[in-house]
Amino acid sequence: MKYYIIFGPPGAGKGTQSVLIAKKYNFKHISTGALLRQEIEKRSEIGIIAKAVIEKGEFVSDDIVIEMVRKVLCNNEDSIKGYILDGFPRTLNQAVELDKVLESLGEKISSVLALVTDDEVNIRRIQHRANIEGRKDDADFDTIRNRIRTYHKVTEPLITYYKSQKKYKPVSGELSVEENFRDICKIIDSE
Repeated sequence: MKYYIIFGPPGAGKGTQSVLIAKKYNFKHISTGALLRQEIEKRSEIGIIAKAVIEKGEFVSDDIVIEMVRKVLCNNEDSIKGYILDGFPRTLNQAVELDKVLESLGEKISSVLALVTDDEVNIRRIQHRANIEGRKDDADFDTIRNRIRTYHKVTEPLITYYKSQKKYKPVSGELSVEENFRDICKIIDSE
């Protein structure tokens, strides 16, 4: 079983690339953002907590996110060949806990596919997505800026963590969707 993380700041194109990867390689796409939006829509206890945090441009607690991902990974579907983790892990604690979950399954991360982009590109993409999808969490400029600042402060340290494991594979996230996908496929196909 293959386990890939797609990594990058908000607006880098992780969701778009994850869908393409999942389709081509028969992987299950795990989007923590989508899982959280489902909880918000259901107005579950997790959803109510998550909504308040997300609207401030902050990250939902590690415990909630880790448990959601663990449930998906432990309910392995025989028909899939791997997983693409989108938006997870976002903190060092999440990365360590993910390694523990995978180790308990006799598995490990294959590679971290990192979309490298500029903040201004990400802001434009997020604003464009807000217009198309009507996502309130993408519409407010201050919230967008805060999400990007939080990414730099909290998530970027994972680069060092995954580089030390020789799993960090950067690609330019500023090319076209097709060019980014081609570069990502080269990495997956070589493993």
